[in-house]
Amino acid sequence: MKNLRSYDILEYLKKHKRATLAELMARFDVSSATIHRDVAELVSRNAVERVRGGIVFVDAPAAKPGGVDYLDRVIANAAAKEQIAEKALKLVAEGDILFLDSSTTVYAFAQRLRLADFDHLTIITNSVSILQNFRKFPQHWVLIGLGGNYDPQLNSILGASALQQLSEFNITKAFVSGFGLNDKTLTTNHERQSELIKKVLAAAQKRYLLIDCSKFGRTGLYRLSARGAFDAIVS
Repeated sequence: MKNLRSYDILEYLKKHKRATLAELMARFDVSSATIHRDVAELVSRNAVERVRGGIVFVDAPAAKPGGVDYLDRVIANAAAKEQIAEKALKLVAEGDILFLDSSTTVYAFAQRLRLADFDHLTIITNSVSILQNFRKFPQHWVLIGLGGNYDPQLNSILGASALQQLSEFNITKAFVSGFGLNDKTLTTNHERQSELIKKVLAAAQKRYLLIDCSKFGRTGLYRLSARGAFDAIVS
C-alpha cells in the first residue's frame, strides 16, 4: 500500500465494517481527492469493496485454529514488503518464466510486478490473491494458475494436482518466502506447502527468497530449503 493512512483506513474498516467517504474524510482529516485515491488503492488490492454510499471491509477466508488470519498477514510489515518488492523487481528480466508462491510477501511483489514495463513475461502461481488479480496484469503476458485443493489459511492452491502441473513447466526464476529463516534453513509450518515449494525450487533455474526481518531466527516444523541454496535473499 502506498501510505500509512491506507493501513489506518483498513484498521478502521475492520472495526466498523463499513464507512462512507465523507466519514473517512472527517476521520482522517483529508480532502475528497485524497480519500478517493486511498480507497482506489485498497480496492485494487481487494482489501475493501465499493458499495452504494461508501466502502465495506472484505473478510479474508477464515484461518485454521492456531493460524493467523490471511489479511492480517497481508497488513503485517507491509512497508517492509513494499521495499522488498521494489528490490526484487530488479531481478526480473524480459522473457522470464516466473513462479510466485502464495506468501503475502510475494503477493506484494506481484502487485509491484504487474505495474512494471515488460513485454514478455510468464507468471505461474498457486496464490489465490494473485489469481484474483490476473485481470489487472498486462494481457499480453502469459498467466498460469495451478489447480488443486484450496487451503483457506494460506489462501493458496496445493495438493497432488498442483504438483503434477508443476512437473510440466520450465521455471527460470522462483520467488518464494517462508515462516522462518535461521542460520541454516528456511522453514514453514505447512506440510503440503513444503511439498510444493520444494518441487518449485528443484525445477527453477534461479531461486530467490523474499523475506522480512521479523522472520529471522524463527524455525517452523517443515524444512523448505537450505539457506545457501538461494541465488539471493531479498530483505
